[in-house]
Amino acid sequence: MTEIASASDRSGSVLRWAFITVPIVVIIGLASGWASGSGGDGVWFANLVKPGIYPPAYLFGIVWTILYILMGFALAFVLAAPANPFKRFALIVFAVQLIVNALWSPIFFGAHLIGFAFFWILMLIVLVMATMAYFARISRTAMLLMVPYLAWICFAAVLNLRFWQLN
Repeated sequence: MTEIASASDRSGSVLRWAFITVPIVVIIGLASGWASGSGGDGVWFANLVKPGIYPPAYLFGIVWTILYILMGFALAFVLAAPANPFKRFALIVFAVQLIVNALWSPIFFGAHLIGFAFFWILMLIVLVMATMAYFARISRTAMLLMVPYLAWICFAAVLNLRFWQLN
Protein backbone atom coordinates (compact mmCIF):
# COMPACT_ATOMS: atom_id res chain seq x y z
CA MET A 1 0.00 0.00 0.00
CA THR A 2 1.30 3.44 -0.89
CA GLU A 3 0.48 6.53 1.10
CA ILE A 4 0.71 10.17 0.24
CA ALA A 5 2.95 12.03 2.65
CA SER A 6 1.13 14.34 5.02
CA ALA A 7 1.73 18.07 4.88
CA SER A 8 3.76 17.91 8.10
CA ASP A 9 5.92 15.10 6.66
CA ARG A 10 6.60 17.20 3.55
CA SER A 11 7.41 20.34 5.55
CA GLY A 12 9.89 18.38 7.66
CA SER A 13 11.45 17.05 4.50
CA VAL A 14 11.68 20.57 3.06
CA LEU A 15 13.51 21.75 6.17
CA ARG A 16 15.89 18.78 6.04
CA TRP A 17 16.66 19.57 2.40
CA ALA A 18 16.97 23.29 3.18
CA PHE A 19 19.75 22.58 5.70
CA ILE A 20 21.71 21.29 2.72
CA THR A 21 20.52 23.41 -0.20
CA VAL A 22 20.51 26.86 1.38
CA PRO A 23 24.17 26.83 2.46
CA ILE A 24 25.27 25.32 -0.87
CA VAL A 25 23.45 27.94 -2.95
CA VAL A 26 24.60 30.81 -0.70
CA ILE A 27 28.22 29.61 -0.79
CA ILE A 28 28.20 29.24 -4.59
CA GLY A 29 26.76 32.73 -5.03
CA LEU A 30 29.00 34.47 -2.54
CA ALA A 31 32.10 32.59 -3.74
CA SER A 32 31.47 33.81 -7.28
CA GLY A 33 31.32 37.42 -6.13
CA TRP A 34 34.35 37.06 -3.88
CA ALA A 35 36.48 35.27 -6.50
CA SER A 36 35.74 37.89 -9.15
CA GLY A 37 36.30 40.89 -6.90
CA SER A 38 32.75 42.10 -7.45
CA GLY A 39 31.52 45.19 -5.72
CA GLY A 40 32.41 48.81 -5.55
CA ASP A 41 35.85 48.29 -3.98
CA GLY A 42 37.81 47.57 -7.17
CA VAL A 43 39.63 50.37 -8.99
CA TRP A 44 38.16 49.42 -12.37
CA PHE A 45 34.58 49.48 -11.09
CA ALA A 46 35.13 52.63 -9.03
CA ASN A 47 36.19 54.45 -12.20
CA LEU A 48 33.08 53.49 -14.17
CA VAL A 49 30.36 56.06 -14.79
CA LYS A 50 27.43 54.87 -12.65
CA PRO A 51 23.86 54.94 -13.97
CA GLY A 52 21.41 57.16 -12.14
CA ILE A 53 19.43 54.09 -11.07
CA TYR A 54 22.47 52.49 -9.38
CA PRO A 55 21.48 51.74 -5.77
CA PRO A 56 23.82 52.12 -2.77
CA ALA A 57 26.59 49.52 -3.08
CA TYR A 58 25.92 47.98 0.35
CA LEU A 59 22.48 46.79 -0.83
CA PHE A 60 23.93 44.30 -3.29
CA GLY A 61 25.38 42.00 -0.65
CA ILE A 62 22.18 42.10 1.39
CA VAL A 63 19.89 41.51 -1.59
CA TRP A 64 21.99 38.73 -3.10
CA THR A 65 22.25 36.89 0.21
CA ILE A 66 18.47 37.00 0.62
CA LEU A 67 17.97 35.86 -2.99
CA TYR A 68 20.37 32.93 -2.60
CA ILE A 69 18.56 31.88 0.58
CA LEU A 70 15.22 31.99 -1.26
CA MET A 71 16.72 29.99 -4.15
CA GLY A 72 18.02 27.41 -1.68
CA PHE A 73 14.55 27.04 -0.18
CA ALA A 74 12.98 26.80 -3.64
CA LEU A 75 15.37 23.97 -4.45
CA ALA A 76 14.50 22.28 -1.14
CA PHE A 77 10.79 22.37 -2.00
CA VAL A 78 11.49 20.70 -5.34
CA LEU A 79 13.74 18.06 -3.82
CA ALA A 80 11.18 17.30 -1.10
CA ALA A 81 8.32 17.00 -3.59
CA PRO A 82 7.00 13.59 -4.58
CA ALA A 83 8.27 11.98 -7.77
CA ASN A 84 7.30 13.95 -10.84
CA PRO A 85 8.23 13.50 -14.52
CA PHE A 86 9.52 17.10 -14.61
CA LYS A 87 11.62 16.92 -11.44
CA ARG A 88 14.90 15.73 -12.97
CA PHE A 89 14.84 18.32 -15.74
CA ALA A 90 13.83 21.05 -13.26
CA LEU A 91 16.89 20.22 -11.16
CA ILE A 92 19.14 20.28 -14.23
CA VAL A 93 17.79 23.66 -15.39
CA PHE A 94 18.19 25.03 -11.86
CA ALA A 95 21.81 23.87 -11.77
CA VAL A 96 22.53 25.39 -15.18
CA GLN A 97 21.01 28.76 -14.24
CA LEU A 98 23.01 28.75 -10.99
CA ILE A 99 26.23 28.14 -12.95
CA VAL A 100 25.33 30.90 -15.42
CA ASN A 101 24.58 33.18 -12.45
CA ALA A 102 27.93 32.34 -10.83
CA LEU A 103 29.78 33.16 -14.05
CA TRP A 104 28.26 36.62 -14.52
CA SER A 105 30.43 38.28 -11.84
CA PRO A 106 33.73 36.99 -13.30
CA ILE A 107 32.61 38.15 -16.76
CA PHE A 108 31.59 41.63 -15.61
CA PHE A 109 33.94 42.37 -12.70
CA GLY A 110 36.83 40.04 -13.50
CA ALA A 111 37.12 40.23 -17.29
CA HIS A 112 35.54 43.72 -17.56
CA LEU A 113 33.37 42.51 -20.47
CA ILE A 114 30.36 44.73 -19.82
CA GLY A 115 28.68 44.11 -23.19
CA PHE A 116 29.17 40.35 -23.06
CA ALA A 117 27.92 40.36 -19.45
CA PHE A 118 24.71 42.02 -20.65
CA PHE A 119 24.00 39.23 -23.13
CA TRP A 120 25.01 36.69 -20.48
CA ILE A 121 22.46 38.09 -18.03
CA LEU A 122 19.77 37.97 -20.72
CA MET A 123 20.53 34.25 -21.05
CA LEU A 124 20.27 33.99 -17.26
CA ILE A 125 16.81 35.59 -17.34
CA VAL A 126 15.62 33.00 -19.87
CA LEU A 127 17.07 30.16 -17.78
CA VAL A 128 15.45 31.48 -14.59
CA MET A 129 12.08 31.71 -16.35
CA ALA A 130 12.54 28.12 -17.56
CA THR A 131 13.46 27.04 -14.03
CA MET A 132 10.35 28.73 -12.69
CA ALA A 133 8.17 27.07 -15.31
CA TYR A 134 9.48 23.63 -14.34
CA PHE A 135 9.34 24.40 -10.62
CA ALA A 136 5.68 25.44 -11.04
CA ARG A 137 4.89 21.91 -12.27
CA ILE A 138 6.36 20.49 -9.08
CA SER A 139 5.82 23.09 -6.34
CA ARG A 140 4.01 26.40 -6.62
CA THR A 141 5.88 27.56 -3.52
CA ALA A 142 9.24 26.80 -5.17
CA MET A 143 8.24 28.83 -8.22
CA LEU A 144 7.04 31.76 -6.10
CA LEU A 145 10.30 31.78 -4.12
CA MET A 146 12.10 32.45 -7.42
CA VAL A 147 10.03 35.56 -8.28
CA PRO A 148 12.20 38.07 -6.33
CA TYR A 149 15.31 36.59 -7.98
CA LEU A 150 13.82 37.04 -11.45
CA ALA A 151 12.80 40.62 -10.62
CA TRP A 152 16.29 41.45 -9.31
CA ILE A 153 18.15 40.01 -12.29
CA CYS A 154 15.83 41.92 -14.64
CA PHE A 155 16.82 45.07 -12.73
CA ALA A 156 20.47 43.95 -12.87
CA ALA A 157 20.15 43.54 -16.64
CA VAL A 158 18.93 47.13 -16.95
CA LEU A 159 21.84 48.26 -14.77
CA ASN A 160 24.27 46.20 -16.87
CA LEU A 161 22.91 47.76 -20.06
CA ARG A 162 23.24 51.28 -18.63
CA PHE A 163 26.83 50.58 -17.52
CA TRP A 164 27.57 49.38 -21.05
CA GLN A 165 25.98 52.49 -22.59
CA LEU A 166 27.78 54.88 -20.25
CA ASN A 167 31.19 53.25 -20.38
